[in-house]
Amino acid sequence: MTTAYPVSPNTVLANALSHAEDVLTPRVLDAAPERIVFVVGTQINGAPHIGTSLVQSLTFATAARIRGKFGVPAEVQFGALDNAPYAVVTDHETGHRYQRAYAQALGEQGVVEQVDKLYRPLFTILSERLNVPYTVETYSQQQAGEHFRRTWLRALPRMDAARWWLAPSSGVAHIRVPCPRPACGWAEKHAERTHVQHVGPERAIVSAVCLHHGEYEVKIDPTGEGYLDLATLYRNLIKELAVTGKTGTLYVMVKGGDWVFGSQLVDGALQALGLTQGQLPARLFCPMILSDTGAKLSKSLIREGRAALPEGAAPWMLDTRDWPGSLAEYVDRLLSMAEVVLSDPRHFFRSYSAGELSRMMTAPTPRSVSAP
Repeated sequence: MTTAYPVSPNTVLANALSHAEDVLTPRVLDAAPERIVFVVGTQINGAPHIGTSLVQSLTFATAARIRGKFGVPAEVQFGALDNAPYAVVTDHETGHRYQRAYAQALGEQGVVEQVDKLYRPLFTILSERLNVPYTVETYSQQQAGEHFRRTWLRALPRMDAARWWLAPSSGVAHIRVPCPRPACGWAEKHAERTHVQHVGPERAIVSAVCLHHGEYEVKIDPTGEGYLDLATLYRNLIKELAVTGKTGTLYVMVKGGDWVFGSQLVDGALQALGLTQGQLPARLFCPMILSDTGAKLSKSLIREGRAALPEGAAPWMLDTRDWPGSLAEYVDRLLSMAEVVLSDPRHFFRSYSAGELSRMMTAPTPRSVSAP
């Protein structure tokens, strides 16, 4: 079963490329890496939707193409963001909003089970089909790592230069430290009463106010004591700062197209901390899936009744577990679609309506992404 390729207009970027993955060529040639790591992250706040699957499948397919083009080993690193909000409440006495993240609500084993149930099966088949290895790291594991914490501690004295990039409206880059009391884990969502004191190169003290237990302090040091939950742009700054300068490895940050705008702020913050343009991480932005209004397809808005399922879209696109077939078939369709999208830069550097993507998924072309 085949389908016509999409009709995609030319763009400045597409016109400059022969293949979509060529956008990474300058960075690969400049770095001359011994290996390339494609980093893709997802909030694990429920079943993945089609947008998540699209980005993940394109990550594996692009890694395979780059490996074939340059003869450099490539792998995928999946960041499971277990600091996503599990519950959000308002303190009616103060009006402050509090959140409890998946990491604190489910616990370490619960997070592992969530990842194993909702994400690892897809990654395993993609890895096997394309012979691209992958690893999984939760945000909890990442923030507990010595290198991540030392990177944050080193950045603290220079945050005055970066904070307006991370929070252009307020200049306050949010940091959350969940209450350490047993079975608690609540933290101020917007960190209005959270304050950081940089004690020295090896330690910082963060004070905050708990929903249930009042004022508390948490010590953050390289050993992993205390939970360091950074807001989205802040987290990406430290994550990307931590991998710059690693010899022999080129990191490619893969995100959906809606991140194009946010990444400009992250790049500004990185340069404010002293990085040069050539030291910024390589980036790859995948196509966005749009609603009928041209807005990004939002599972939460549709389920809240604030937006309708777009014309031509299917319910399984909001919860890929409802795909009417096997997981192996789902991966086949994803890789067929990835082959179509990667077949021409005009097909990659654009967005797709939910209806068009549904058509491409239900009537795919034969897969031709090479797997050694």
